[in-house]
Amino acid sequence: MTVLFCDVVGSTALGESVDPEALQGLLAGYFERMKAIVEGHGGSVEKFIGDAVMAVFGVPVAHEDDALRACRAAVEMRDALPELGVEGRIGVNTGEVLTGTEERLATGDAMNVAARLEQAAEPGEVLIGSETLGLVGPTADVGEERLLELKGKSEPVAAYPLVAVLDAPERAHFSRFVGRARELQRLADAWDSALIGPRCELVTVVGDPGVGKSRLVAEALARGDAPVLRGRCLSYGEGITYWPVVEVGEAARRAPE
Repeated sequence: MTVLFCDVVGSTALGESVDPEALQGLLAGYFERMKAIVEGHGGSVEKFIGDAVMAVFGVPVAHEDDALRACRAAVEMRDALPELGVEGRIGVNTGEVLTGTEERLATGDAMNVAARLEQAAEPGEVLIGSETLGLVGPTADVGEERLLELKGKSEPVAAYPLVAVLDAPERAHFSRFVGRARELQRLADAWDSALIGPRCELVTVVGDPGVGKSRLVAEALARGDAPVLRGRCLSYGEGITYWPVVEVGEAARRAPE
């Protein structure tokens, strides 16, 4: 599971300089916005602690990209804080936890490290742990590694400032492609039919995770000379019904004539 902690910086000083009713309204807007961002990326808010938000990705529903979802949420939360009139810092960490109680509260070292990373972050900064970075890979644009001496840890803990989350790179295929001759031929036939006929062709590639759907499509495209426009159906977010169409349109606009 991936854990995210977000905390307001300087809340005590803010409380001294702002009317209590105004402060209450400010924090209510902050909690509401942070909760909406977390849930928009498929996570859930575990609890509010003072002016801190603790969110989890992977409970109660697990996704294969929970670490990436948490990083995307963290960047969006960081960018939203100035609009809300507050400063904050965020820590993100991935690891094994124990959950399943009636309150669904998770416990484990991953939770503690995420909280410590948040405390070690600078205002306006997101720090992620090495386990999280290992899962998101090149999708995360990070700064230089920091070795942190964290309370309760016998060894320094590596942390990385998260600068931005990039588009996922295309999968690299280094091994030799073997078999799938029939499937490749069906894709080639559909392409030939589209070239000679007055209508389009639609091919849907369906299979269990890991059987090679992406590799099959990559091989078929590599053997042809067709221009390729790509659109993705995201598994999270709101108002994204036409997201694939928008991406295809943007790709067509950027394509050379």
